[in-house]
Amino acid sequence: MASSPSQSRTVDRLVVTFLVDNSIEWFTKLPPGFTHELPQHLQQQNPPIASHPLTGVPVLDFDKFCCGAHGLSVLIETEISGEAPHLTLFDTGPDSQSLVRNAKAMQVPVDKVSRIITSHWHSDHTGGLVSFLKLRTSNGSECVVDCHPDRPISRGMARGPLYDKAFAALPDDPTFEEIGAAGGIVEKHSEGHVVAAGGIWISGEIPRTSSFEGGIPGAKRWVTDDGGKWISDELILDERYAVIDVAGKGLVIFSACSHAGIVNVVQDAMAKFSRPVYILAGGLHLAPPDSAVQIEPTIDFLSRIVPAPTYILPMHCSGFHCKVALEAAFGEGCVPAGVGLKVEVLGDRDLDKRLSAPRMA
Repeated sequence: MASSPSQSRTVDRLVVTFLVDNSIEWFTKLPPGFTHELPQHLQQQNPPIASHPLTGVPVLDFDKFCCGAHGLSVLIETEISGEAPHLTLFDTGPDSQSLVRNAKAMQVPVDKVSRIITSHWHSDHTGGLVSFLKLRTSNGSECVVDCHPDRPISRGMARGPLYDKAFAALPDDPTFEEIGAAGGIVEKHSEGHVVAAGGIWISGEIPRTSSFEGGIPGAKRWVTDDGGKWISDELILDERYAVIDVAGKGLVIFSACSHAGIVNVVQDAMAKFSRPVYILAGGLHLAPPDSAVQIEPTIDFLSRIVPAPTYILPMHCSGFHCKVALEAAFGEGCVPAGVGLKVEVLGDRDLDKRLSAPRMA
């Protein structure tokens, strides 16, 4: 059932743990509230970390640390004062092993994850869905799987300059039947709606308004017409983003792959909420050579938002050149995020009253 952003509720506490990402980052200086994976293991001591027999200091067991993979999965914990927190998983990575391994490494209480959101039907975001459901079902009750109803039969890729012939297909996304058999309760949503007791907004179709974000050249979809064929699928219209509004801070936006263009994502979120952007995180899809020309206008747009996003976390498919350019433009506001990173954002209801709507400089 569709709902309005006006039905969203500001949260008092947000904790984010990145469970799948292409990168692992252990050492770079982080802002307050951001914690690398390594100190989390040392602090938790659960299960206890064995001591070295000779030196007596804790030994880091790398077999129980996270591994990187080409994909994204984000554990989102939202809490509204006086109410029980909600655990929501946004995407599940590319394969049957990465998310399960990393969830165990980060000691995620999988039985408490009540909803899994798939941002779109691409297997680097849905590949771990069934294996996570099976892990979760063995530890708890059924779980809602929030997905777009338009699941392609298959998706593939074609090379330029003509982009006329698919050279490879992605692994098939899990079917609705497979999701149900693994313990998931399928909810199909093509329009925007709130989840987690109003603490998370999931978008509907993302409006395409920017002049330079025209989709993904070479994206293909298999259809059964004329005995079966590949057709152009450059817009990937099933893509959705997620937003959490933290009291006194503003919007935390998760865009898993930004096939619609991250400018279109941010414009839509700002228009719907009239709130500043506190954190922008996820795949910006600026790594492919075809997308390199979008880096400069994207950073120009983000730089002209007043107030500017406090933190930008370019992940997954963002690419090296995009990260370098963002760091040059935003300095320490561009955070080198990676798998295992935890972010805690504490709200402030008094400060919330003084937040002004964003505008372009």
